[in-house]
Amino acid sequence: MPGGTSRQASFWKPYPLTIDRGSGARFHDIDGHSYLDLINNYTAMVHGHAYPAIVAATQQQIAKGTAWAAANEPQSRLAALIVDRIPSVEQVRFTNSGSEAGALAFTIARIITGRTKLLMARYGYHGSPLEFEVGFFGNEGPITHLATYNDLAEFEAVLDEHGHDIAAVFLEPVMGASGIIQGDPDFLHGVRAAAHKAGALFVLDEVLTLRFSSGGCQADIGIEPDLTMLGKIIGGGFPVGAVAGSADTLRIFDPADMKVFHTGTFNGNPVTMVAGEVSLRELTPDRIERMEHLCKSLQSGLIAAANRHGLPFSTNRYGSCLNIYFSQSAPEFSVLRDDDLLMDRFHLACINHGLFIAQRGLIALSTVITEKDIAEALERADMAMCDVVAETGE
Repeated sequence: MPGGTSRQASFWKPYPLTIDRGSGARFHDIDGHSYLDLINNYTAMVHGHAYPAIVAATQQQIAKGTAWAAANEPQSRLAALIVDRIPSVEQVRFTNSGSEAGALAFTIARIITGRTKLLMARYGYHGSPLEFEVGFFGNEGPITHLATYNDLAEFEAVLDEHGHDIAAVFLEPVMGASGIIQGDPDFLHGVRAAAHKAGALFVLDEVLTLRFSSGGCQADIGIEPDLTMLGKIIGGGFPVGAVAGSADTLRIFDPADMKVFHTGTFNGNPVTMVAGEVSLRELTPDRIERMEHLCKSLQSGLIAAANRHGLPFSTNRYGSCLNIYFSQSAPEFSVLRDDDLLMDRFHLACINHGLFIAQRGLIALSTVITEKDIAEALERADMAMCDVVAETGE
């Protein structure tokens, strides 16, 4: 494998870790080192590793079979659970990743509108399809228009000029990969209205943000997208994605009057579906609130530790997710950060002290993490900051 990995986001300088097993809030590498996991596979493992109820459900299903070219009951149960939780959703179409969900949402928009282009936020993240990836790196493409997140006037201007070509507008209610940046509710509502005025669909990417509320961020801010992208936690740690929306919007897949052919060998496979059903049922409002409380404690403790060590430090936080920066103030977007040296050294020091965070400073808690774990995380982070000071002379 090039670089020893098939996933760029799991390559850690100077080399990728090779993990042997995980349980709860911890995992262990093949060299016998233990790590307190504060990423949880980039927010996907919302219940930590080897969550007993998910293990039991998937083991039972695996013994019955893992996939076949026919419908299965777990698929219907998970779809019904999603419909019950998210107010704007009447039907669900499953895929195998959030990236696939983004590609499918764009296909739906193109079929319904007859248009070929999309509009998204500069530095937004909607998966790896090229039409989204160029925007994540801040570039427009042949079919990709960009505007600045939280700038309604700029989105309206692009739609005024190019709306006749735009099939859909894609937005995250909280930008994840760009640094946990909250969308202003008035901005999100305004972009939805502008998209509809231009005849485009409004797609809300809740692949990450469904962890913040039982009904997703859209329920909290009272917005109804035409399509919702889902993934990560609805698979309980297994590959998953989904596009959800109204029955009228998704009727293009109805075999009785099919407008687009969409299939996938493992779409809606029963192992992923039973894992996702457990994951959603056990992600209760109380557990969501508790993760947020612990994340606030972690945020405060990290700020205090950085102050003790005289390190420049700032954070963005929303719910149970946090992004850290070794600068006096958080940049507008993570790609614009100027603290790479300090962040790289801190990340490596954290790994050396058994604390696992993302190289870009992302932290995402799980339901199984405890107050004791948070205290331990702060102790390990403090030791990592000591290393950074010693190495850099900060």
